[in-house]
Amino acid sequence: MNVYSVGKPVAALCLLMLVDRRRVDLDDPVAAHWPEFRTPATVRQVLSHTAGLPAFPVPRPAEAVADWALLCADLAAAEPDWAPGTVAGEHAWTYGHLVGELVRRVDGRSVGRFLAEEIAAPWRLDLGFGLGPADQRRCADLTYGDPGWPTRMLGEPGSLRARALGNPAGGLDLAVVNSPLWRGAEVPAVNLHATAAALARLYAGLLADGTLDGVRLFSRELVAEATRVQYDGPDLVLDRRASWTLGMQWEPDGSWGMGGIGGSSAWADPERGYTFAYATSRLAEHDRVDDLVEALHSCL
Repeated sequence: MNVYSVGKPVAALCLLMLVDRRRVDLDDPVAAHWPEFRTPATVRQVLSHTAGLPAFPVPRPAEAVADWALLCADLAAAEPDWAPGTVAGEHAWTYGHLVGELVRRVDGRSVGRFLAEEIAAPWRLDLGFGLGPADQRRCADLTYGDPGWPTRMLGEPGSLRARALGNPAGGLDLAVVNSPLWRGAEVPAVNLHATAAALARLYAGLLADGTLDGVRLFSRELVAEATRVQYDGPDLVLDRRASWTLGMQWEPDGSWGMGGIGGSSAWADPERGYTFAYATSRLAEHDRVDDLVEALHSCL
């Protein structure tokens, strides 16, 4: 299933693994690893959605999702919408390219290949960016819960939200997101394809301080820093208050994870001691997750 922004923490974990290995520091300027990058943002600010680049600056057609170099060059040359670190705005479409290009610059592998080799394989997770033909045949086609869903998601024409979610074009268009172009591309902010079981296993590993089935991928210290609130305040894209960790949203009940437009969601709840994941092909609101969580909490 394509789970949209549920994949943002997964992309972030690839970069955080390099932080854990001391190949990059959270407070490094992005330009220290990506010299063409003009915005004076740090790695930490990129990971916490405060870098000031919530939208690709140049309008691009749907076909551009397959052109990693083009979209990264657009971001490198962009002027930020705000001074980095001053406020947050979910980097809706850009997050995966910012994080993924840092992974590529530091490690040499694409974020999709890094995820497959360093996280998905050791923890036996059925998820990935940039699917090959065999995995594409396993994908469920997305459908609309109602025809007005794409318009509601974009918000007011010309708004920051519309710019953030509408470029490159096609990310909310069924003809695009169900196509081999989309499934084969790496758009890590929004095109992770995953099963719910894989997402729940991933969060189980994080909840266990970085170890799953005896395989440690992250240090306890890294997990603690990654799940700590880095920013709490207004989010200019979500148009509400948000608490961002290094790649995840933190909720007042102490849980951390990420929901995606369309209704998929995954998180860990340290207080209650569980992980949760829901992946849906029917694009609508999050009321189904809300009902499931209400039922779950009534049992605990």
